[in-house]
Amino acid sequence: MRPTGLMAATGVLVVLGGTVWYFNKHPKVETPTTPPAPKVVSMPEDQIEGLRIAKPGSDPIVLKKIADKWFIAEPKQMAADQDAVKTITSSLSSLSSDRLIDDHPASLTDFGLTTPTEEVDITKKGGSVEKLLLGSDTPSGSDTYAKLESKPAVYTVVSSTKSSFDKTVNDLRDKRLMPFNSDKVTAVTVTSKGPAFSFGKNAQGEWQIVKPSPMRSDPTQVDDLLRKLKDSKMDTEAKPADFAGATNVGTATVTDSSGPFTITVHQAKDKTYYARSSAVEGFYKLAGDLGDGLKDKDVDSFRNKKLFDFGFNDPSKVDLNGAVYQKSGDKWNGPSGQVDSGSIQSVIDKLRDLSATKFADRMAGAQALALTVTSGDKNKFEKVVINKAGDAYDAQRDGEPSVYVLDSKTFDDLQKAISGIKPYQAPKTDTKKK
Repeated sequence: MRPTGLMAATGVLVVLGGTVWYFNKHPKVETPTTPPAPKVVSMPEDQIEGLRIAKPGSDPIVLKKIADKWFIAEPKQMAADQDAVKTITSSLSSLSSDRLIDDHPASLTDFGLTTPTEEVDITKKGGSVEKLLLGSDTPSGSDTYAKLESKPAVYTVVSSTKSSFDKTVNDLRDKRLMPFNSDKVTAVTVTSKGPAFSFGKNAQGEWQIVKPSPMRSDPTQVDDLLRKLKDSKMDTEAKPADFAGATNVGTATVTDSSGPFTITVHQAKDKTYYARSSAVEGFYKLAGDLGDGLKDKDVDSFRNKKLFDFGFNDPSKVDLNGAVYQKSGDKWNGPSGQVDSGSIQSVIDKLRDLSATKFADRMAGAQALALTVTSGDKNKFEKVVINKAGDAYDAQRDGEPSVYVLDSKTFDDLQKAISGIKPYQAPKTDTKKK
């Protein structure tokens, strides 16, 4: 071996030996894992059956769960906002600390826990009670001292924990003025402009006007009214004199499986709406959505103004003054054979557009057009007669007393579409050589 090679080998051995010596003297230090934050409270949420929230200077709030539904029992019995209470029970069921301050503190005074700023009593199934005490904030202000009354240990929890339990009765009460079940509604009665009118459901589960007489309703308008009634909530309490001194806008009664709920809405000169509901005591300011939905509404506001019901469900058969057009697959056949599908579709579109501008008591004029339309999987049959009286057009559906007054332009557009029905022409074949 050459001297240079020997020297290189010796150097490698020295380096390896030094490395071994270093790691023997400095063994690998394991990185400590951060222990999980200790739990202050840990219990299944479904085991919580009662809450008592108390803080100095105000009456305690007591909540009880009966048949899986929360109620406010004190300071006054009333329905509770289920979502608001669930937020509290969810926070309590697994309340983690930031850190443990002291296992056995000599005194609780320094933590503000001798006279807690908040106390939350948690009643579990079986009747046992766990008391959570919240004290003063830490010097940094980011945390709050907390402990269970039954245990000596003091923890810190994020300061937002305190605000999550700092609730008033108004925060926790059910603010709905009409707490009906939308899926169980069977009837709606409205009194606003003119006589009262009512809605009920037919055998198909569709809303219909039942009073003052049976009429087709506009389901979109009825659903919108129900949504506004369902969303009506207390704003702030109002004085009885404010309600009494305002003008009556309307009254609505909704009946579901639990009984009728009635709300009456008044509007003051400054446009403020006030409401009184059979579901809760007192008078309340009301957001304008429901007030606007009731104001100046009569039965015609909720009538179905469309002459035909087939909507976007294209017909399979159309009879135009005795000329019958039948659909077979993608083809339309008329009295003289196959017709252009586009020209029939134009007629269908115009039939779909026929809508009342207002309603009349009786038909006028002489018959101008008789229409029948068959549509849908169940072959729904609709028959309509249109009369012409001067420049006006009245229409009536078979079996219904309602008279629909049509816009003359809409009728003229239908007539032009009917005149435009043309025979089918096969596409021309390009015979030119490429």
